[in-house]
Amino acid sequence: MLFRRLKFFGVLVALVVALLGGSYLFAPQWLLGAHVIRQAMAAHVEKNTLRAGDTTWSYYEGGQGPTLVLLHGFAADKTIWLPLAEQLTPHFHVVIPDLPGWGESSRNPDASYGVDAQARRLQSFLAALHLQRFVLVGHSMGGAIAGVYAAEYPQGVAALALVDAYGLKATPNDFDRTIAAGKDPFAYDDRAGFEHALKLAFLQPPEVPGRIEDVFVARNRRDRAFIERTLAELRKPEDYLSLQQRLGQLTMPVLGLWCSKDRMVDPSALDSLRNGLVQAPAISSSVLNGCNHMPMMEKPEATAQVLTGFVLGH
Repeated sequence: MLFRRLKFFGVLVALVVALLGGSYLFAPQWLLGAHVIRQAMAAHVEKNTLRAGDTTWSYYEGGQGPTLVLLHGFAADKTIWLPLAEQLTPHFHVVIPDLPGWGESSRNPDASYGVDAQARRLQSFLAALHLQRFVLVGHSMGGAIAGVYAAEYPQGVAALALVDAYGLKATPNDFDRTIAAGKDPFAYDDRAGFEHALKLAFLQPPEVPGRIEDVFVARNRRDRAFIERTLAELRKPEDYLSLQQRLGQLTMPVLGLWCSKDRMVDPSALDSLRNGLVQAPAISSSVLNGCNHMPMMEKPEATAQVLTGFVLGH
């Protein structure tokens, strides 16, 4: 009987290994999806959908306590927040949407997805969720959207946290000069291009298996027209300085959180943020070492500590 059981488990293990190997070779998107599901389970969040305005929104929600709404950046999606959400859900209720046009939220090929348009869509989404008071947290492009939203719809925003946020005046860097020269650093057609994009965003790029890299390359090719069109919108003056132009309207506590080695949005943007907040009742700033543009992924524990201190202090 013991031999039969061992033989059965041996066959089972062989089948699992064969299945995983086959998935890696022929359906790596399944493995990536399974990894994301595992991260969501560890973060204690569930995926939901909601129709609001012109968008079918996909979002994560979970946890108990004060509500945090987390907005991702350009060419990203809600999954980038999962390492941080794992740190936050024991103490906070989190809502993490795919912004319209990105991730699993719907996209209208004829619509604008610039900062102001996205802030208006966000208002419809948050109203549909019936959230009364929340802390709005925005990263990169999501920071610009969060700041514009807080300026235009301040009633429910208890506090605003801007993480390596787009839309502020900052010292031009190589990344800015690349885009000004007409090159798109977010577009890539092969593994080398994907790895180059990772190096732009991470101080220590994560190791991604080759077939999983292929999944991201395929997605980038599929979304290329949308990425390029939206990037062109974001480079217009009304979007490029959308947050800068609204700083004087912000009347809630504001946190600026930056990575010291950010190569996309220069940390000098923090000076512009502090100088422009003439009506904010409290201004906090924090600079994290050991990360580039993605603190929620590179330094989730430190990022959670800063956010927790800010939220509980206000």
